[in-house]
Amino acid sequence: MDPLSRSQRIARELARNRSVYVMLAPVLAYFIVFQYVPMAGAIIAFKDFNPASGIHGSPWVGLDWFRQFFDSLFVGRVISNTILINVYDVLVGFPAPIVLALLLNELTGTRFRQFVQTVTYLPHFISVVVVSGMLLDFFARDGVIGQIVASLGGTPQAVMNDPDWFRTVYVGSEIWQSVGWGSIIYLAALAGINPTLYEAARIDGANRWQRLRHITLPGLLPIIATLLVLRLGQMMTVGFEKIILLYNPATYETADVISTYVYRHGILDANYSYAAAVGLFNSAVAMVLLVVANKLSRRWSGTSIW
Repeated sequence: MDPLSRSQRIARELARNRSVYVMLAPVLAYFIVFQYVPMAGAIIAFKDFNPASGIHGSPWVGLDWFRQFFDSLFVGRVISNTILINVYDVLVGFPAPIVLALLLNELTGTRFRQFVQTVTYLPHFISVVVVSGMLLDFFARDGVIGQIVASLGGTPQAVMNDPDWFRTVYVGSEIWQSVGWGSIIYLAALAGINPTLYEAARIDGANRWQRLRHITLPGLLPIIATLLVLRLGQMMTVGFEKIILLYNPATYETADVISTYVYRHGILDANYSYAAAVGLFNSAVAMVLLVVANKLSRRWSGTSIW
Protein backbone atom coordinates (compact mmCIF):
# COMPACT_ATOMS: atom_id res chain seq x y z
CA MET A 1 0.00 0.00 0.00
CA ASP A 2 1.48 3.34 -1.06
CA PRO A 3 1.85 6.18 1.51
CA LEU A 4 -0.82 8.30 -0.16
CA SER A 5 -3.56 5.68 0.16
CA ARG A 6 -2.54 4.97 3.72
CA SER A 7 -2.76 8.64 4.65
CA GLN A 8 -6.11 8.86 2.93
CA ARG A 9 -7.38 5.90 4.92
CA ILE A 10 -6.20 7.49 8.18
CA ALA A 11 -7.83 10.81 7.21
CA ARG A 12 -11.08 8.99 6.38
CA GLU A 13 -10.99 7.18 9.73
CA LEU A 14 -10.39 10.43 11.60
CA ALA A 15 -13.23 12.14 9.75
CA ARG A 16 -15.65 9.25 10.32
CA ASN A 17 -15.00 9.00 14.07
CA ARG A 18 -13.90 12.56 14.80
CA SER A 19 -16.21 12.90 17.80
CA VAL A 20 -14.60 9.83 19.42
CA TYR A 21 -11.09 11.14 18.83
CA VAL A 22 -12.05 14.58 20.16
CA MET A 23 -13.20 12.94 23.42
CA LEU A 24 -10.04 10.82 23.48
CA ALA A 25 -7.70 13.79 22.94
CA PRO A 26 -7.81 15.18 26.54
CA VAL A 27 -7.11 11.71 27.95
CA LEU A 28 -4.12 11.24 25.65
CA ALA A 29 -2.88 14.74 26.42
CA TYR A 30 -3.11 14.05 30.16
CA PHE A 31 -1.08 10.84 29.98
CA ILE A 32 1.49 12.34 27.61
CA VAL A 33 2.02 15.52 29.63
CA PHE A 34 1.76 14.16 33.18
CA GLN A 35 2.81 10.51 32.82
CA TYR A 36 5.21 10.03 29.89
CA VAL A 37 7.03 13.35 29.61
CA PRO A 38 8.06 13.38 33.30
CA MET A 39 9.62 9.93 32.84
CA ALA A 40 12.58 11.67 31.21
CA GLY A 41 13.35 13.22 34.58
CA ALA A 42 14.08 9.75 36.03
CA ILE A 43 17.62 10.25 34.73
CA ILE A 44 18.40 12.25 37.88
CA ALA A 45 18.47 8.91 39.73
CA PHE A 46 21.86 8.40 38.07
CA LYS A 47 23.10 11.95 38.68
CA ASP A 48 23.97 14.18 41.60
CA PHE A 49 21.15 16.52 40.73
CA ASN A 50 21.58 20.21 41.46
CA PRO A 51 18.61 22.46 40.56
CA ALA A 52 21.02 25.30 39.72
CA SER A 53 22.88 23.14 37.18
CA GLY A 54 19.80 21.48 35.78
CA ILE A 55 19.34 17.85 34.79
CA HIS A 56 21.87 17.89 31.95
CA GLY A 57 24.43 19.95 33.87
CA SER A 58 24.47 17.74 36.96
CA PRO A 59 27.33 15.22 37.18
CA TRP A 60 26.84 11.49 36.66
CA VAL A 61 27.18 9.25 39.72
CA GLY A 62 25.95 5.98 38.20
CA LEU A 63 24.41 3.60 40.74
CA ASP A 64 25.68 5.40 43.84
CA TRP A 65 22.21 6.42 45.03
CA PHE A 66 20.92 2.86 44.63
CA ARG A 67 23.86 1.54 46.67
CA GLN A 68 23.20 4.14 49.33
CA PHE A 69 19.57 3.04 49.56
CA PHE A 70 20.41 -0.65 49.89
CA ASP A 71 23.05 0.18 52.49
CA SER A 72 20.59 2.26 54.49
CA LEU A 73 19.49 1.14 57.94
CA PHE A 74 15.85 1.53 56.95
CA VAL A 75 15.78 -0.33 53.63
CA GLY A 76 14.51 -3.55 55.22
CA ARG A 77 11.86 -1.70 57.21
CA VAL A 78 10.34 0.29 54.35
CA ILE A 79 10.33 -2.65 51.93
CA SER A 80 8.85 -5.09 54.45
CA ASN A 81 6.20 -2.59 55.57
CA THR A 82 5.21 -1.91 51.96
CA ILE A 83 4.92 -5.60 51.15
CA LEU A 84 3.10 -6.52 54.38
CA ILE A 85 0.46 -3.80 54.02
CA ASN A 86 -0.17 -4.89 50.44
CA VAL A 87 -0.29 -8.58 51.38
CA TYR A 88 -2.87 -7.85 54.09
CA ASP A 89 -4.88 -5.79 51.64
CA VAL A 90 -4.78 -8.54 48.98
CA LEU A 91 -5.72 -11.29 51.44
CA VAL A 92 -8.55 -9.37 53.10
CA GLY A 93 -9.34 -6.33 50.99
CA PHE A 94 -9.36 -7.90 47.53
CA PRO A 95 -11.99 -10.59 48.30
CA ALA A 96 -14.22 -8.13 50.22
CA PRO A 97 -15.90 -6.54 47.13
CA ILE A 98 -16.39 -10.01 45.64
CA VAL A 99 -18.13 -11.26 48.79
CA LEU A 100 -20.28 -8.12 48.97
CA ALA A 101 -21.28 -8.46 45.32
CA LEU A 102 -22.23 -12.11 45.83
CA LEU A 103 -24.30 -11.23 48.90
CA LEU A 104 -26.05 -8.37 47.11
CA ASN A 105 -26.74 -10.63 44.16
CA GLU A 106 -28.60 -13.04 46.46
CA LEU A 107 -30.86 -10.37 47.92
CA THR A 108 -34.43 -10.42 46.63
CA GLY A 109 -35.69 -7.27 48.33
CA THR A 110 -35.06 -4.35 45.99
CA ARG A 111 -35.33 -1.60 48.60
CA PHE A 112 -33.05 -3.29 51.09
CA ARG A 113 -30.52 -4.02 48.34
CA GLN A 114 -30.52 -0.38 47.24
CA PHE A 115 -30.10 0.72 50.86
CA VAL A 116 -27.10 -1.58 51.38
CA GLN A 117 -25.53 -0.44 48.10
CA THR A 118 -25.95 3.23 49.03
CA VAL A 119 -24.48 2.74 52.51
CA THR A 120 -21.46 0.84 51.17
CA TYR A 121 -20.86 3.23 48.24
CA LEU A 122 -20.88 6.47 50.27
CA PRO A 123 -17.48 6.08 52.00
CA HIS A 124 -15.79 6.07 48.59
CA PHE A 125 -16.74 9.72 48.13
CA ILE A 126 -15.29 10.86 51.45
CA SER A 127 -11.97 12.67 51.13
CA VAL A 128 -8.83 10.90 52.34
CA VAL A 129 -8.16 13.90 54.59
CA VAL A 130 -11.59 13.58 56.18
CA VAL A 131 -11.24 9.82 56.65
CA SER A 132 -7.82 10.28 58.24
CA GLY A 133 -9.19 12.94 60.58
CA MET A 134 -12.05 10.63 61.56
CA LEU A 135 -9.63 7.82 62.34
CA LEU A 136 -7.38 10.06 64.42
CA ASP A 137 -10.37 11.36 66.39
CA PHE A 138 -12.14 8.02 66.84
CA PHE A 139 -9.01 6.13 67.91
CA ALA A 140 -7.59 8.82 70.18
CA ARG A 141 -7.30 7.97 73.86
CA ASP A 142 -10.39 10.08 74.62
CA GLY A 143 -12.09 9.37 71.30
CA VAL A 144 -15.29 7.43 70.60
CA ILE A 145 -13.57 4.05 70.57
CA GLY A 146 -11.70 4.86 73.78
CA GLN A 147 -14.92 5.90 75.52
CA ILE A 148 -16.62 2.68 74.45
CA VAL A 149 -13.68 0.64 75.79
CA ALA A 150 -13.78 2.58 79.05
CA SER A 151 -17.52 2.02 79.42
CA LEU A 152 -16.94 -1.71 79.06
CA GLY A 153 -14.34 -1.66 81.83
CA GLY A 154 -11.25 -1.58 79.61
CA THR A 155 -8.34 0.81 79.50
CA PRO A 156 -8.41 3.33 76.61
CA GLN A 157 -5.23 3.72 74.62
CA ALA A 158 -4.00 5.93 71.81
CA VAL A 159 -4.36 3.36 69.04
CA MET A 160 -2.80 5.53 66.35
CA ASN A 161 0.39 5.80 68.42
CA ASP A 162 0.68 2.03 68.72
CA PRO A 163 2.70 0.52 65.83
CA ASP A 164 1.06 -2.88 66.38
CA TRP A 165 -2.33 -1.45 65.42
CA PHE A 166 -1.36 0.72 62.46
CA ARG A 167 -1.61 -1.90 59.70
CA THR A 168 -4.94 -3.18 61.03
CA VAL A 169 -6.45 0.30 61.15
CA TYR A 170 -5.04 1.27 57.76
CA VAL A 171 -6.19 -1.86 55.91
CA GLY A 172 -9.55 -1.89 57.70
CA SER A 173 -10.26 1.72 56.75
CA GLU A 174 -9.24 1.02 53.16
CA ILE A 175 -11.73 -1.85 53.00
CA TRP A 176 -14.49 0.26 54.56
CA GLN A 177 -13.87 3.05 52.06
CA SER A 178 -13.57 0.95 48.89
CA VAL A 179 -15.59 -2.25 49.35
CA GLY A 180 -18.87 -0.84 48.04
CA TRP A 181 -17.35 0.95 45.07
CA GLY A 182 -15.23 -2.07 44.18
CA SER A 183 -18.27 -4.34 44.13
CA ILE A 184 -19.82 -2.43 41.21
CA ILE A 185 -17.69 -4.15 38.58
CA TYR A 186 -18.47 -7.58 40.03
CA LEU A 187 -22.20 -6.81 40.09
CA ALA A 188 -21.94 -5.84 36.43
CA ALA A 189 -20.21 -9.14 35.68
CA LEU A 190 -22.90 -11.04 37.60
CA ALA A 191 -25.58 -9.29 35.55
CA GLY A 192 -23.91 -10.64 32.40
CA ILE A 193 -24.23 -14.31 33.42
CA ASN A 194 -26.95 -16.08 31.42
CA PRO A 195 -29.93 -16.64 33.77
CA THR A 196 -30.89 -19.80 31.88
CA LEU A 197 -27.84 -21.46 33.43
CA TYR A 198 -29.33 -20.93 36.89
CA GLU A 199 -32.73 -22.20 35.74
CA ALA A 200 -31.20 -25.33 34.25
CA ALA A 201 -29.15 -25.95 37.40
CA ARG A 202 -32.23 -25.44 39.59
CA ILE A 203 -34.19 -27.96 37.50
CA ASP A 204 -31.33 -30.44 37.88
CA GLY A 205 -31.61 -30.11 41.67
CA ALA A 206 -28.61 -27.84 42.37
CA ASN A 207 -28.91 -25.90 45.60
CA ARG A 208 -27.84 -22.30 46.12
CA TRP A 209 -24.27 -23.20 47.13
CA GLN A 210 -23.83 -25.48 44.10
CA ARG A 211 -25.12 -22.78 41.74
CA LEU A 212 -22.69 -20.32 43.32
CA ARG A 213 -19.79 -22.73 42.98
CA HIS A 214 -20.42 -24.02 39.45
CA ILE A 215 -22.04 -21.01 37.72
CA THR A 216 -21.46 -17.73 39.55
CA LEU A 217 -17.80 -18.08 40.47
CA PRO A 218 -16.73 -19.41 37.02
CA GLY A 219 -18.61 -16.48 35.48
CA LEU A 220 -16.66 -14.07 37.67
CA LEU A 221 -13.30 -15.76 37.16
CA PRO A 222 -12.13 -13.67 34.14
CA ILE A 223 -12.77 -10.32 35.84
CA ILE A 224 -11.34 -11.58 39.15
CA ALA A 225 -8.17 -12.75 37.40
CA THR A 226 -7.77 -9.46 35.54
CA LEU A 227 -8.25 -7.30 38.62
CA LEU A 228 -5.99 -9.56 40.68
CA VAL A 229 -3.20 -9.20 38.12
CA LEU A 230 -3.53 -5.42 38.25
CA ARG A 231 -3.58 -5.51 42.05
CA LEU A 232 -0.49 -7.70 42.27
CA GLY A 233 1.28 -5.21 40.02
CA GLN A 234 0.79 -2.65 42.81
CA MET A 235 2.36 -4.77 45.54
CA MET A 236 5.16 -2.25 45.95
CA THR A 237 2.81 0.72 46.00
CA VAL A 238 0.94 2.17 48.95
CA GLY A 239 -0.87 5.49 48.70
CA PHE A 240 1.35 7.82 50.70
CA GLU A 241 -1.29 10.52 51.29
CA LYS A 242 -3.25 8.54 53.85
CA ILE A 243 -0.19 7.14 55.59
CA ILE A 244 1.39 10.59 55.86
CA LEU A 245 -1.81 11.86 57.46
CA LEU A 246 -1.98 8.94 59.90
CA TYR A 247 1.55 8.01 60.86
CA ASN A 248 3.96 9.64 63.28
CA PRO A 249 7.50 8.85 64.48
CA ALA A 250 6.06 6.44 67.07
CA THR A 251 4.59 4.26 64.31
CA TYR A 252 7.43 4.43 61.77
CA GLU A 253 8.30 0.85 62.72
CA THR A 254 5.22 -0.52 60.93
CA ALA A 255 3.90 2.50 59.01
CA ASP A 256 6.91 3.79 57.09
CA VAL A 257 6.67 2.59 53.48
CA ILE A 258 8.63 3.31 50.32
CA SER A 259 6.37 6.16 49.20
CA THR A 260 6.62 7.99 52.54
CA TYR A 261 10.35 7.35 52.64
CA VAL A 262 10.68 8.92 49.18
CA TYR A 263 8.51 11.84 50.27
CA ARG A 264 10.65 12.63 53.30
CA HIS A 265 13.95 12.42 51.44
CA GLY A 266 12.80 13.94 48.16
CA ILE A 267 10.49 16.75 49.32
CA LEU A 268 11.40 17.48 52.93
CA ASP A 269 15.16 16.89 52.64
CA ALA A 270 15.38 18.05 48.99
CA ASN A 271 17.50 15.01 48.12
CA TYR A 272 15.90 14.63 44.71
CA SER A 273 18.35 12.18 43.17
CA TYR A 274 18.17 9.78 46.10
CA ALA A 275 14.36 9.89 46.11
CA ALA A 276 14.28 9.36 42.34
CA ALA A 277 16.54 6.31 42.67
CA VAL A 278 14.29 4.76 45.33
CA GLY A 279 11.18 5.53 43.30
CA LEU A 280 12.75 4.07 40.15
CA PHE A 281 13.65 0.89 42.01
CA ASN A 282 10.08 0.68 43.29
CA SER A 283 8.64 1.10 39.79
CA ALA A 284 10.98 -1.52 38.32
CA VAL A 285 9.96 -4.10 40.92
CA ALA A 286 6.28 -3.27 40.34
CA MET A 287 6.69 -3.80 36.60
CA VAL A 288 8.34 -7.19 37.16
CA LEU A 289 5.53 -8.23 39.51
CA LEU A 290 2.93 -7.18 36.96
CA VAL A 291 4.56 -9.19 34.17
CA VAL A 292 4.95 -12.28 36.36
CA ALA A 293 1.37 -12.05 37.66
CA ASN A 294 0.04 -11.67 34.11
CA LYS A 295 1.94 -14.76 32.91
CA LEU A 296 0.71 -16.82 35.87
CA SER A 297 -2.87 -15.66 35.25
CA ARG A 298 -2.63 -16.62 31.57
CA ARG A 299 -1.28 -20.06 32.49
CA TRP A 300 -3.74 -20.84 35.29
CA SER A 301 -6.96 -19.15 34.23
CA GLY A 302 -6.47 -18.36 30.55
CA THR A 303 -7.05 -14.65 31.26
CA SER A 304 -4.45 -11.90 30.88
CA ILE A 305 -4.38 -8.16 30.39
CA TRP A 306 -2.19 -8.41 27.28
